[in-house]
Amino acid sequence: MTRTTDLIDEAEAHSAHNYHPLPVVVASASGAWMTDVEGRRYLDMLAGYSALNFGHGNRRLLDAARAQLERVTLTSRAFHHDRFAAFCAELAALCGKDMVLPMNTGAEAVETAVKTARKWGYRVKGVPDGRAKIVVAADNFHGRTTTIISFSTDPEARADYGPYTPGFEIVPYGDLTALEAAVDDDTVAVLLEPIQGEAGVLVPPAGYLRGVRELTAARNVLFMADEIQSGLGRTGRTFACEHEDVVPDVYILGKALGGGVVPVSAVVASAEILGVFRPGEHGSTFGGNPLACAVALEVIAMLRTGEYQRRATELGDHLHRELGLLTGGAVREVRGRGLWAGVDIDPAHGTGREISERLLARRVLVKDTHGSTIRLAPPLVISKEDLDWGLDQLRAVLAG
Repeated sequence: MTRTTDLIDEAEAHSAHNYHPLPVVVASASGAWMTDVEGRRYLDMLAGYSALNFGHGNRRLLDAARAQLERVTLTSRAFHHDRFAAFCAELAALCGKDMVLPMNTGAEAVETAVKTARKWGYRVKGVPDGRAKIVVAADNFHGRTTTIISFSTDPEARADYGPYTPGFEIVPYGDLTALEAAVDDDTVAVLLEPIQGEAGVLVPPAGYLRGVRELTAARNVLFMADEIQSGLGRTGRTFACEHEDVVPDVYILGKALGGGVVPVSAVVASAEILGVFRPGEHGSTFGGNPLACAVALEVIAMLRTGEYQRRATELGDHLHRELGLLTGGAVREVRGRGLWAGVDIDPAHGTGREISERLLARRVLVKDTHGSTIRLAPPLVISKEDLDWGLDQLRAVLAG
Protein backbone atom coordinates (compact mmCIF):
# COMPACT_ATOMS: atom_id res chain seq x y z
CA MET A 1 0.00 0.00 0.00
CA THR A 2 1.06 3.61 -0.56
CA ARG A 3 1.78 5.97 2.29
CA THR A 4 -1.42 7.83 1.36
CA THR A 5 -3.50 4.68 1.78
CA ASP A 6 -1.82 3.84 5.07
CA LEU A 7 -2.51 7.28 6.52
CA ILE A 8 -6.12 7.31 5.32
CA ASP A 9 -6.72 3.86 6.78
CA GLU A 10 -5.23 4.95 10.12
CA ALA A 11 -7.38 8.08 10.15
CA GLU A 12 -10.49 6.06 9.37
CA ALA A 13 -9.70 3.63 12.17
CA HIS A 14 -9.10 6.22 14.87
CA SER A 15 -11.26 9.25 14.02
CA ALA A 16 -15.02 9.68 14.03
CA HIS A 17 -16.50 9.51 10.54
CA ASN A 18 -18.21 12.91 10.68
CA TYR A 19 -16.39 13.90 7.47
CA HIS A 20 -15.90 12.11 4.16
CA PRO A 21 -12.67 13.67 2.82
CA LEU A 22 -11.38 13.20 -0.68
CA PRO A 23 -8.57 10.59 -0.74
CA VAL A 24 -5.61 12.97 -0.58
CA VAL A 25 -3.22 13.54 2.35
CA VAL A 26 -1.74 17.04 2.34
CA ALA A 27 1.76 17.53 3.74
CA SER A 28 2.62 21.11 2.74
CA ALA A 29 1.17 24.08 0.92
CA SER A 30 2.12 27.46 -0.52
CA GLY A 31 -0.04 30.08 -2.19
CA ALA A 32 -2.76 28.31 -4.15
CA TRP A 33 -0.98 24.94 -4.24
CA MET A 34 -0.88 21.98 -1.87
CA THR A 35 1.52 19.02 -1.94
CA ASP A 36 0.62 15.54 -0.69
CA VAL A 37 2.75 13.08 1.28
CA GLU A 38 4.04 11.53 -1.93
CA GLY A 39 5.08 14.80 -3.54
CA ARG A 40 2.13 15.35 -5.89
CA ARG A 41 0.97 18.98 -6.26
CA TYR A 42 -2.66 20.02 -6.34
CA LEU A 43 -4.33 23.34 -7.15
CA ASP A 44 -6.50 24.37 -4.21
CA MET A 45 -9.81 25.63 -5.58
CA LEU A 46 -11.59 25.56 -2.21
CA ALA A 47 -9.35 27.64 0.11
CA GLY A 48 -10.65 26.07 3.29
CA TYR A 49 -14.19 27.31 2.59
CA SER A 50 -12.73 30.86 2.39
CA ALA A 51 -10.55 30.55 5.51
CA LEU A 52 -7.52 30.73 3.18
CA ASN A 53 -8.48 33.83 1.20
CA PHE A 54 -4.86 35.00 1.39
CA GLY A 55 -3.40 31.67 0.38
CA HIS A 56 -1.37 29.02 2.13
CA GLY A 57 1.71 30.17 4.03
CA ASN A 58 1.18 33.87 3.35
CA ARG A 59 4.46 35.49 4.33
CA ARG A 60 2.96 38.55 6.00
CA LEU A 61 0.65 36.43 8.12
CA LEU A 62 3.32 33.89 9.07
CA ASP A 63 5.72 36.69 10.04
CA ALA A 64 3.04 38.28 12.23
CA ALA A 65 2.33 34.92 13.87
CA ARG A 66 6.03 34.11 14.43
CA ALA A 67 6.72 37.49 15.99
CA GLN A 68 3.80 37.05 18.38
CA LEU A 69 4.75 33.45 19.20
CA GLU A 70 8.03 34.76 20.61
CA ARG A 71 6.21 37.20 22.92
CA VAL A 72 2.93 35.87 24.37
CA THR A 73 0.24 33.62 22.90
CA LEU A 74 -2.46 33.42 25.56
CA THR A 75 -3.45 35.44 28.61
CA SER A 76 -7.19 34.64 28.78
CA ARG A 77 -9.50 37.62 29.12
CA ALA A 78 -8.70 37.71 32.84
CA PHE A 79 -6.04 40.26 31.84
CA HIS A 80 -5.52 42.83 29.12
CA HIS A 81 -2.81 42.21 26.52
CA ASP A 82 -1.11 44.67 24.21
CA ARG A 83 -2.69 43.51 20.91
CA PHE A 84 -6.30 43.43 22.04
CA ALA A 85 -7.18 47.13 21.91
CA ALA A 86 -5.72 47.57 18.43
CA PHE A 87 -7.49 44.49 17.10
CA CYS A 88 -10.88 45.63 18.38
CA ALA A 89 -10.40 49.21 17.20
CA GLU A 90 -9.16 48.25 13.74
CA LEU A 91 -11.83 45.63 13.11
CA ALA A 92 -14.57 47.95 14.34
CA ALA A 93 -13.28 50.65 11.98
CA LEU A 94 -13.15 48.22 9.04
CA CYS A 95 -16.81 47.43 9.67
CA GLY A 96 -17.85 51.01 10.44
CA LYS A 97 -18.97 49.97 13.92
CA ASP A 98 -18.05 50.71 17.54
CA MET A 99 -17.42 47.42 19.31
CA VAL A 100 -16.08 43.91 18.77
CA LEU A 101 -16.78 40.72 20.70
CA PRO A 102 -14.06 38.23 19.69
CA MET A 103 -14.48 34.47 19.68
CA ASN A 104 -12.71 31.61 17.87
CA THR A 105 -14.83 29.67 15.39
CA GLY A 106 -17.63 30.78 13.11
CA ALA A 107 -20.22 28.75 14.98
CA GLU A 108 -19.17 30.45 18.24
CA ALA A 109 -19.63 33.83 16.58
CA VAL A 110 -23.12 32.88 15.39
CA GLU A 111 -24.02 31.64 18.88
CA THR A 112 -22.71 34.92 20.25
CA ALA A 113 -24.83 36.87 17.76
CA VAL A 114 -27.94 34.89 18.78
CA LYS A 115 -27.27 35.65 22.45
CA THR A 116 -26.57 39.30 21.60
CA ALA A 117 -29.86 39.68 19.73
CA ARG A 118 -31.88 38.09 22.51
CA LYS A 119 -30.24 40.16 25.24
CA TRP A 120 -30.68 43.33 23.17
CA GLY A 121 -34.31 42.40 22.58
CA TYR A 122 -35.02 42.08 26.30
CA ARG A 123 -32.90 44.99 27.58
CA VAL A 124 -33.31 47.53 24.78
CA LYS A 125 -36.34 46.69 22.66
CA GLY A 126 -38.44 45.53 25.62
CA VAL A 127 -39.58 42.13 24.36
CA PRO A 128 -41.21 40.15 27.21
CA ASP A 129 -38.84 37.64 28.80
CA GLY A 130 -38.65 34.30 27.02
CA ARG A 131 -40.43 35.45 23.85
CA ALA A 132 -37.57 36.73 21.68
CA LYS A 133 -37.74 35.40 18.11
CA ILE A 134 -35.10 35.37 15.38
CA VAL A 135 -36.11 34.94 11.74
CA VAL A 136 -33.74 32.88 9.57
CA ALA A 137 -33.68 31.61 5.99
CA ALA A 138 -34.30 28.09 4.70
CA ASP A 139 -31.22 26.26 3.38
CA ASN A 140 -29.01 28.29 5.71
CA PHE A 141 -25.70 27.13 7.07
CA HIS A 142 -24.47 28.93 10.18
CA GLY A 143 -22.63 26.12 11.96
CA ARG A 144 -23.31 22.86 13.75
CA THR A 145 -23.99 23.60 17.42
CA THR A 146 -27.21 22.32 18.96
CA THR A 147 -28.86 25.74 18.78
CA ILE A 148 -27.72 26.44 15.23
CA ILE A 149 -28.88 23.12 13.79
CA SER A 150 -32.22 23.73 15.50
CA PHE A 151 -32.99 26.21 12.73
CA SER A 152 -31.34 24.26 9.90
CA THR A 153 -33.42 22.74 7.11
CA ASP A 154 -30.67 20.26 6.18
CA PRO A 155 -31.69 16.78 7.41
CA GLU A 156 -28.05 15.62 7.66
CA ALA A 157 -27.18 18.53 9.93
CA ARG A 158 -30.34 18.22 12.05
CA ALA A 159 -31.36 14.57 12.37
CA ASP A 160 -30.99 12.80 15.75
CA TYR A 161 -29.90 15.90 17.69
CA GLY A 162 -33.21 16.90 19.28
CA PRO A 163 -34.76 18.25 21.38
CA TYR A 164 -34.21 21.45 19.45
CA THR A 165 -33.78 25.01 20.67
CA PRO A 166 -36.94 27.12 20.17
CA GLY A 167 -37.13 30.79 19.26
CA PHE A 168 -36.54 30.71 15.49
CA GLU A 169 -38.82 31.05 12.46
CA ILE A 170 -37.67 29.86 9.03
CA VAL A 171 -38.72 31.62 5.81
CA PRO A 172 -37.69 31.05 2.19
CA TYR A 173 -34.38 32.70 1.25
CA GLY A 174 -34.84 35.69 -1.02
CA ASP A 175 -38.58 36.10 -0.26
CA LEU A 176 -39.21 39.55 1.21
CA THR A 177 -42.96 39.00 1.47
CA ALA A 178 -42.49 35.91 3.62
CA LEU A 179 -39.92 37.71 5.74
CA GLU A 180 -42.22 40.66 6.34
CA ALA A 181 -45.04 38.30 7.37
CA ALA A 182 -42.76 36.54 9.87
CA VAL A 183 -41.56 39.68 11.65
CA ASP A 184 -43.72 40.55 14.65
CA ASP A 185 -43.41 42.49 17.91
CA ASP A 186 -41.35 39.69 19.50
CA THR A 187 -38.83 39.54 16.65
CA VAL A 188 -35.41 40.70 17.76
CA ALA A 189 -33.34 39.88 14.68
CA VAL A 190 -33.18 38.61 11.14
CA LEU A 191 -30.13 36.37 10.63
CA LEU A 192 -29.03 35.79 7.03
CA GLU A 193 -26.07 34.89 4.84
CA PRO A 194 -25.74 37.61 2.15
CA ILE A 195 -24.81 34.69 -0.14
CA GLN A 196 -25.66 31.16 0.97
CA GLY A 197 -22.42 29.20 0.69
CA GLU A 198 -23.17 25.64 1.77
CA ALA A 199 -26.47 25.73 -0.11
CA GLY A 200 -24.50 26.05 -3.36
CA VAL A 201 -23.37 29.71 -3.46
CA LEU A 202 -26.90 31.06 -3.78
CA VAL A 203 -27.05 34.78 -4.56
CA PRO A 204 -30.34 36.40 -3.49
CA PRO A 205 -32.49 38.37 -5.95
CA ALA A 206 -31.38 41.93 -6.65
CA GLY A 207 -32.75 44.28 -4.02
CA TYR A 208 -33.33 41.56 -1.43
CA LEU A 209 -30.66 42.64 1.03
CA ARG A 210 -31.72 46.26 0.66
CA GLY A 211 -35.30 45.23 1.36
CA VAL A 212 -34.20 43.30 4.44
CA ARG A 213 -32.33 46.38 5.66
CA GLU A 214 -35.34 48.64 5.16
CA LEU A 215 -37.76 46.21 6.80
CA THR A 216 -35.63 45.57 9.86
CA ALA A 217 -34.91 49.27 10.35
CA ALA A 218 -38.62 50.10 10.13
CA ARG A 219 -39.60 47.37 12.62
CA ASN A 220 -36.79 47.93 15.16
CA VAL A 221 -35.27 44.53 14.42
CA LEU A 222 -31.55 43.77 14.13
CA PHE A 223 -30.22 42.74 10.71
CA MET A 224 -27.41 40.26 11.43
CA ALA A 225 -25.28 39.36 8.40
CA ASP A 226 -23.32 36.11 8.59
CA GLU A 227 -20.31 37.09 6.48
CA ILE A 228 -18.16 34.21 7.72
CA GLN A 229 -17.71 32.79 4.21
CA SER A 230 -18.77 35.73 2.05
CA GLY A 231 -16.83 38.46 3.84
CA LEU A 232 -13.26 39.76 3.88
CA GLY A 233 -12.68 40.02 0.15
CA ARG A 234 -14.20 36.82 -1.25
CA THR A 235 -16.88 38.46 -3.41
CA GLY A 236 -14.80 41.43 -4.59
CA ARG A 237 -15.89 43.69 -1.73
CA THR A 238 -14.79 43.68 1.88
CA PHE A 239 -18.31 42.47 2.73
CA ALA A 240 -20.86 40.88 0.40
CA CYS A 241 -23.54 43.25 1.75
CA GLU A 242 -21.69 46.09 0.03
CA HIS A 243 -22.93 44.87 -3.35
CA GLU A 244 -26.28 46.42 -2.42
CA ASP A 245 -24.81 49.30 -0.39
CA VAL A 246 -26.23 47.71 2.75
CA VAL A 247 -24.75 47.98 6.24
CA PRO A 248 -26.26 45.46 8.67
CA ASP A 249 -26.59 46.11 12.39
CA VAL A 250 -24.34 43.15 13.18
CA TYR A 251 -21.49 41.58 11.22
CA ILE A 252 -20.61 37.97 12.03
CA LEU A 253 -17.07 37.21 10.89
CA GLY A 254 -14.69 34.26 10.96
CA LYS A 255 -12.69 32.01 8.61
CA ALA A 256 -10.47 34.46 6.65
CA LEU A 257 -10.16 36.70 9.72
CA GLY A 258 -7.61 34.18 11.03
CA GLY A 259 -5.71 34.17 7.75
CA GLY A 260 -5.64 30.39 7.60
CA VAL A 261 -3.23 30.45 10.55
CA VAL A 262 -5.41 30.42 13.67
CA PRO A 263 -9.18 30.31 14.27
CA VAL A 264 -10.50 33.84 14.81
CA SER A 265 -14.11 35.00 14.77
CA ALA A 266 -15.97 38.05 15.94
CA VAL A 267 -19.29 39.80 16.29
CA VAL A 268 -19.07 43.48 15.35
CA ALA A 269 -21.82 46.00 16.08
CA SER A 270 -22.66 49.36 17.64
CA ALA A 271 -22.10 50.21 21.28
CA GLU A 272 -25.87 50.18 21.81
CA ILE A 273 -26.02 46.53 20.71
CA LEU A 274 -22.84 45.00 22.14
CA GLY A 275 -23.06 47.26 25.15
CA VAL A 276 -25.77 44.99 26.58
CA PHE A 277 -23.13 42.58 27.89
CA ARG A 278 -21.83 42.85 31.43
CA PRO A 279 -18.86 41.00 32.97
CA GLY A 280 -19.47 37.28 33.33
CA GLU A 281 -22.42 37.07 30.92
CA HIS A 282 -20.46 35.68 27.97
CA GLY A 283 -16.90 34.72 27.20
CA SER A 284 -14.24 32.40 25.82
CA THR A 285 -10.83 31.37 27.15
CA PHE A 286 -9.17 31.73 23.76
CA GLY A 287 -11.38 34.47 22.29
CA GLY A 288 -9.28 37.55 21.51
CA ASN A 289 -6.00 35.90 22.48
CA PRO A 290 -2.72 37.68 21.59
CA LEU A 291 -1.75 35.32 18.76
CA ALA A 292 -5.20 35.58 17.18
CA CYS A 293 -5.20 39.36 17.47
CA ALA A 294 -1.75 39.66 15.93
CA VAL A 295 -2.71 37.60 12.89
CA ALA A 296 -6.11 39.27 12.48
CA LEU A 297 -4.53 42.72 12.68
CA GLU A 298 -2.37 41.79 9.70
CA VAL A 299 -5.43 40.49 7.84
CA ILE A 300 -7.19 43.81 8.44
CA ALA A 301 -4.12 45.74 7.21
CA MET A 302 -4.03 43.62 4.05
CA LEU A 303 -7.72 44.23 3.37
CA ARG A 304 -7.26 47.97 3.79
CA THR A 305 -5.04 48.02 0.70
CA GLY A 306 -7.96 46.94 -1.48
CA GLU A 307 -5.64 44.62 -3.42
CA TYR A 308 -7.47 41.43 -2.54
CA GLN A 309 -10.90 42.86 -3.25
CA ARG A 310 -9.65 44.00 -6.68
CA ARG A 311 -8.18 40.58 -7.43
CA ALA A 312 -11.41 38.88 -6.45
CA THR A 313 -13.35 41.22 -8.74
CA GLU A 314 -11.07 40.91 -11.76
CA LEU A 315 -10.36 37.18 -11.52
CA GLY A 316 -13.95 36.55 -10.47
CA ASP A 317 -15.26 38.24 -13.61
CA HIS A 318 -12.96 35.99 -15.63
CA LEU A 319 -14.01 32.89 -13.68
CA HIS A 320 -17.70 33.52 -14.24
CA ARG A 321 -17.23 34.32 -17.94
CA GLU A 322 -15.42 31.04 -18.48
CA LEU A 323 -17.90 29.02 -16.41
CA GLY A 324 -20.77 30.67 -18.26
CA LEU A 325 -19.43 29.23 -21.52
CA LEU A 326 -19.98 25.74 -20.07
CA THR A 327 -23.68 26.18 -19.38
CA GLY A 328 -26.13 24.44 -21.64
CA GLY A 329 -24.05 21.29 -21.75
CA ALA A 330 -22.68 19.43 -18.78
CA VAL A 331 -23.22 22.52 -16.61
CA ARG A 332 -26.80 23.43 -15.81
CA GLU A 333 -26.24 26.64 -13.85
CA VAL A 334 -23.46 28.79 -12.42
CA ARG A 335 -23.98 31.16 -9.48
CA GLY A 336 -21.79 33.35 -7.34
CA ARG A 337 -19.84 36.58 -6.99
CA GLY A 338 -16.16 37.34 -7.12
CA LEU A 339 -13.89 34.32 -6.76
CA TRP A 340 -16.75 32.17 -5.56
CA ALA A 341 -18.96 29.96 -7.68
CA GLY A 342 -21.49 27.19 -7.32
CA VAL A 343 -21.58 24.98 -10.40
CA ASP A 344 -24.59 22.70 -10.92
CA ILE A 345 -23.56 19.64 -12.93
CA ASP A 346 -26.02 17.71 -15.08
CA PRO A 347 -26.48 14.47 -13.09
CA ALA A 348 -25.96 12.54 -16.32
CA HIS A 349 -22.29 13.54 -16.04
CA GLY A 350 -21.95 12.47 -12.41
CA THR A 351 -22.63 13.55 -8.87
CA GLY A 352 -20.75 16.41 -7.29
CA ARG A 353 -18.66 13.89 -5.39
CA GLU A 354 -17.77 12.03 -8.58
CA ILE A 355 -16.80 15.24 -10.36
CA SER A 356 -14.65 16.22 -7.34
CA GLU A 357 -12.89 12.85 -7.46
CA ARG A 358 -12.23 13.17 -11.20
CA LEU A 359 -10.78 16.63 -10.63
CA LEU A 360 -8.64 15.20 -7.83
CA ALA A 361 -7.18 12.74 -10.34
CA ARG A 362 -6.24 15.76 -12.46
CA ARG A 363 -4.66 17.51 -9.43
CA VAL A 364 -7.45 20.02 -8.72
CA LEU A 365 -9.16 20.15 -5.32
CA VAL A 366 -12.81 21.20 -5.05
CA LYS A 367 -15.72 20.08 -2.87
CA ASP A 368 -19.25 19.01 -3.65
CA THR A 369 -22.45 20.03 -1.93
CA HIS A 370 -26.09 19.03 -2.27
CA GLY A 371 -25.89 16.32 -4.88
CA SER A 372 -24.53 17.53 -8.20
CA THR A 373 -23.13 20.91 -7.20
CA ILE A 374 -19.44 21.72 -6.82
CA ARG A 375 -18.06 24.84 -5.19
CA LEU A 376 -15.11 26.83 -6.49
CA ALA A 377 -13.43 29.27 -4.11
CA PRO A 378 -9.71 29.51 -4.85
CA PRO A 379 -7.41 31.67 -2.71
CA LEU A 380 -7.57 35.30 -3.77
CA VAL A 381 -3.82 35.15 -4.47
CA ILE A 382 -4.24 32.60 -7.27
CA SER A 383 -2.68 33.64 -10.57
CA LYS A 384 -4.78 33.93 -13.71
CA GLU A 385 -2.60 31.24 -15.31
CA ASP A 386 -3.26 28.80 -12.49
CA LEU A 387 -6.96 29.64 -12.48
CA ASP A 388 -7.14 28.95 -16.23
CA TRP A 389 -5.29 25.67 -15.77
CA GLY A 390 -7.81 24.61 -13.14
CA LEU A 391 -10.68 25.54 -15.45
CA ASP A 392 -9.06 23.53 -18.23
CA GLN A 393 -9.13 20.49 -15.95
CA LEU A 394 -12.81 21.05 -15.24
CA ARG A 395 -13.54 21.25 -18.97
CA ALA A 396 -11.64 18.01 -19.53
CA VAL A 397 -13.54 16.24 -16.75
CA LEU A 398 -16.91 17.40 -18.09
CA ALA A 399 -15.99 16.41 -21.64
CA GLY A 400 -14.96 12.90 -20.56
